[in-house]
Amino acid sequence: MEFFTLFFSTLFDLSNEMAPYILFGLIFAGILHEMVPDTIVKNHLGHNSFFSVIKAALFGIPLPVCSCGVIPLAAGLKKSGASNGSVLSFLISTPITGVDSILATYGMFGWAFTIYRVITSVIISIIAGVIANFYTKKEIAKQETLESESCCSGGSCCSSSSCSSEGKKFSFKGVFRYAFVTLLGDIASPLLIGLLLGALITVAIPENLSEILLTYSWLSYIIVILIAVPMYVCATASLPIAAGLMLAGVSPGAAFVFLSAGPATNTVTIGVVKEMLGKTTLAIYLGTIVVGSVVFGIGLDYILEGVDIKEMIHLDEEAGTIEIGSSIVLWAFVLYFTFKPIITRKTVS
Repeated sequence: MEFFTLFFSTLFDLSNEMAPYILFGLIFAGILHEMVPDTIVKNHLGHNSFFSVIKAALFGIPLPVCSCGVIPLAAGLKKSGASNGSVLSFLISTPITGVDSILATYGMFGWAFTIYRVITSVIISIIAGVIANFYTKKEIAKQETLESESCCSGGSCCSSSSCSSEGKKFSFKGVFRYAFVTLLGDIASPLLIGLLLGALITVAIPENLSEILLTYSWLSYIIVILIAVPMYVCATASLPIAAGLMLAGVSPGAAFVFLSAGPATNTVTIGVVKEMLGKTTLAIYLGTIVVGSVVFGIGLDYILEGVDIKEMIHLDEEAGTIEIGSSIVLWAFVLYFTFKPIITRKTVS
C-alpha cells in the first residue's frame, strides 16, 4: 500500500513539473505552424544534409524549452517536412542549451563548464542527426516519393509551395486546433506511458545514490547513465543534483554525464521518438547520447581533475496553481485521446 501511495504521489509531482512546459511547447508549436510556412522548414531542415542538421541544432540553442516542451515542437517540425536527422538534432540540443539553462549553468559552475556543456551537447546532437539521416535516407526518399504522388493526384500536380500552408492567414483557432488536436492527439499515448514509467523509475531510484556512486566509482558513468536516461529532469533542475554529487565526492565527469543525458532523454521522449521517428532512429538517439555523454564526461575528468565545487543551488519549489491546473488540463487531453478509439469502437459496435 505504501508503494502505491508513493507511486501516485510521485506521478502527481512529475506531471505537475512537466505539464506547464508541455502545454507551452504545444502552443508554441501551434504558433510556429501558423506563422512559418511548411516550405521554409522543408527547405532548411528537410534535406538529408550535414548543414540541415547543424541548422536544427543551432535553431534549438536559444529556445527556453525543456525535454518535454521540446516534444511538440519536434513533432511539429516533423509534420512540416523536417528530416529525421534534423528533428533528432533539435530534440537533443534544445533541452540542454536553452537560455535559462545556460545562465543557470554559468551561475553555478562558471563560463568554462558552461561553454563545455553547450559545445558538447551541440556536437552530440549533430552526430546523432548525421547518423540518423544516413540510416534513414532510403526511408525518407520513399516517403517523399509517396508525398509527391499524393500531391499530384487528380491529374493536376502542384508545387511544394502551393501544397503548403504558405499564404494562409494567422488564426488563433488554428493554433489551438493544431496544438491540442493534431499534435497532442499524435503523442497522447506515448505521453501517458512515459509518465507512468517515469514515476515508477523515480520511486525505484535509491535514496543513497551518492553513496552507491562512491562505492563503485569505476562504474559511476554507467550507473549514472542507467539512472539519467529514463528519468525526467530538466536542464536547470539537473544542476543542483550534479553539484550535490560532486560535493559528495563523485567525479565531475560522472556528474556531467547526468547533466548531459538527463535533460536530453526521459521515458516520455523515448516513447515519442519511437512513435514519431521509428526504432532505428530511437536506437541512434539513445546510443549517441549514451556514448557521447560518457566520452565527454571522461574528457571533463581529464581536463578538470582536482576541481572542487564549493557552491550549489537548491531548487525546491512546491507546485502552484499554474502547475496543478496545467497538469489537470494535460491529463484530460491525454486520457481523452488515449481512450477515444476504444470508446468509439464500443459505440459503433
